Amino acid sequence: MLGSEMLVISGAGLAGIAIVAATVLAGWRSWLALKLRELESLPAGQHAGAGRSHDLLEEGSPEGAARIEIAALKERIRKLEAIASGVDL
Repeated sequence: MLGSEMLVISGAGLAGIAIVAATVLAGWRSWLALKLRELESLPAGQHAGAGRSHDLLEEGSPEGAARIEIAALKERIRKLEAIASGVDL
């Protein structure tokens, strides 16, 4: 009796793992398809494989600038919190 219960539990666990793996794989494929569509929607010569990668690196991206700004704000908040708590930096 105990062996059959373990078999049922093991089978259910294996089925659950298979379902999760299939869902993750479908999500991964959808994400890849999205990125491919984003690359295809760029005008010719704007992606890194078209020879203008150096120009794009020099120009920068708005997302990168926003991340840098957020990091700077977080650092300022950390310093203000340290000042408020009386810790010397």
